[in-house]
Amino acid sequence: MKPELAHAGPRGRKTNTMFIPRANVSESLIERVSLWLQQSALKGTDLETLVHGLCERLAAAGVPLLRVHLSFSMLHPLYDALGFTWVRGEGVEVEGFRPAGSEDDKARFIQSPYYYLLTNDLPHLRRRIDALTPSEFAIFDDLKTMNATDYLAFIQSFDDDATRGMVGSWTTDAPGGFSEETIDALLHVQSHLAVAAKMAVLSKLADNMVTTYLGGNAGQRVLSGQVRRGDGETIRAALVMADMRKSTVLAERSGRQVYIDTLNTFFDAIAEPFNKEGGEIMSFMGDGFLAVYPCDRHRNASEVATRAAMAAVREATARMADLNASRRVEGLGQINYGIALHVGNVMFGNVGLKDRLTFSAFGGAVNEVQRLQGLTKTLGHPVIASQGFANYCGGDWVALGERRLRGVRDKVSILMPGAGNMTTSPVDPLNKNALDLRSEAEHVMLLYRNSRQPKTPGTGAAFLQ
Repeated sequence: MKPELAHAGPRGRKTNTMFIPRANVSESLIERVSLWLQQSALKGTDLETLVHGLCERLAAAGVPLLRVHLSFSMLHPLYDALGFTWVRGEGVEVEGFRPAGSEDDKARFIQSPYYYLLTNDLPHLRRRIDALTPSEFAIFDDLKTMNATDYLAFIQSFDDDATRGMVGSWTTDAPGGFSEETIDALLHVQSHLAVAAKMAVLSKLADNMVTTYLGGNAGQRVLSGQVRRGDGETIRAALVMADMRKSTVLAERSGRQVYIDTLNTFFDAIAEPFNKEGGEIMSFMGDGFLAVYPCDRHRNASEVATRAAMAAVREATARMADLNASRRVEGLGQINYGIALHVGNVMFGNVGLKDRLTFSAFGGAVNEVQRLQGLTKTLGHPVIASQGFANYCGGDWVALGERRLRGVRDKVSILMPGAGNMTTSPVDPLNKNALDLRSEAEHVMLLYRNSRQPKTPGTGAAFLQ
């Protein structure tokens, strides 16, 4: 007999004469799960901890879960959503989801359970899964390989206009699928989950915004309470200043959109290496940026910071070479640049008006690295460093003589990295194909977000725009 024939009616009343054992779900433990979700909402528990804790507690309460997927729409400059997939015995997998994909991706999701929910304005969808029955939705093919027997999908809005919310699904491999008692338990928990998830999403939104606009270190300082003018400290750091050449000419000749696209392509190639391995981009200034590698006030820490910055320079120059090679193939002009390296003490904190602040690094060393970067134009070398940076970094350097920097009393010895200091292993700097890969969960949230937007005449469903 097929599993779906043993369907349980309301309150466990069976619709046939065959007995299939059901998992025993503890109502008391389900209430404990709901209480834990309420407490998590008050504590501001992060989404990953929330999802993992919920799934493990439901399993411990006797809910026969095989797989749980939850996606949450987010306000973020780079990502539309966060997705979490829990599989029994494997833990939680987390994904960040980018804006909408190709037409093929969209067409695939027309065949998804979530599309069915959205287009029919339904909060839930339940389907029995039978290995011998053709799959109604594409995801069922994957679930069949996991021996799943039952699937319950849902959509939950967080606000009146439904621009943010949660979508998800519960899957079991229990014989006979979910009992009515189990479905009641999941629906009960789902309402508490929505509240806790909304609080976690709001907390994540704040973290996303300050991290994106201020950087990780500065953002956390602001969130921890450094919000007044003058809050901050003096730190020691390796400094990197980079700039794109002839951007003004490009803006005048090519127009606004081409200029912006080129600038973003430039930043994608050159700036990303300086935002990891201890480095942080403090600010973008026109067509350039300032990155810092904070370190303690002793030689070993300074060596680590300067060498990390130098490793990022090697990666950045390789990425720029790759970018310019691609541009030549496309018939586009080469993008030139300058990078300066320095080390020194900088002030790190809030400056500005009392009610309009910026969190950044500033001070004498910042001014000096900016002046050094300007010298890359006159010296004709794309990467130069101060003697202080080279001393800590070590390796192969070529002296370019002394120069006087505007605003600095003494002349500064200038060096460029030698061939030994620029040797790097092959990198995959601009893997455009990887940027187009999206998971099922990713498109679920894109579908959710876009389906709630007004339709544009002549385009059909809004998400197909």
